[in-house]
Amino acid sequence: MLPAWDLKTEILVQNWKRRFPMKSSKILAGVAVVLLNAALCTVAVGQDKATAQDVVAKVREAASTLSKTGDLAPFNQKQSPWVWKDTYIFVLDCDKKLEVAHPMKPELVGTAISSIKDTKGNNVFPEGLCDAARKPSGVWIEYWWPKPGEKEGSRKLSYNLGANGTPYVVGAGIYDDKSTIAELSKLSSKK
Repeated sequence: MLPAWDLKTEILVQNWKRRFPMKSSKILAGVAVVLLNAALCTVAVGQDKATAQDVVAKVREAASTLSKTGDLAPFNQKQSPWVWKDTYIFVLDCDKKLEVAHPMKPELVGTAISSIKDTKGNNVFPEGLCDAARKPSGVWIEYWWPKPGEKEGSRKLSYNLGANGTPYVVGAGIYDDKSTIAELSKLSSKK
């Protein structure tokens, strides 16, 4: 025979099991699913950052496409191949000195490139950018721009390349605190 306190405990446990036979296993399964999702999201987020190599390849592809088609419409759409991972293609018209495509900030389309400022108040697109971007290797520039969903600026490096036979310069960027313009320029000078 069990002592009185053990008997009461045993009765409580039996009542709990009768009332909630699957509840504890469902809770455990739910916790496991939440933890698995968190782990998978962490891995996915790490894989969703564009690299400098990704940017160079995509900018070159975009410049080639724009040289052939002259069509800016796809570069203004959020749902297009020109928006990928955590970055996107933007397009400048160097004859008109305007931003002509920006899928994430459509309010910038039609804005004079000399009036677009970073979060530190500096011009995003420096004087001479269009000429430098027309070189076969293109050009990297640095400025401070908010990451999607943020208000504070982070260091952003964008690769810019002229689209042959057009007045356009195509660009895309990465948020990076460590790479130098010199390192990135070596990367983009490779074919």
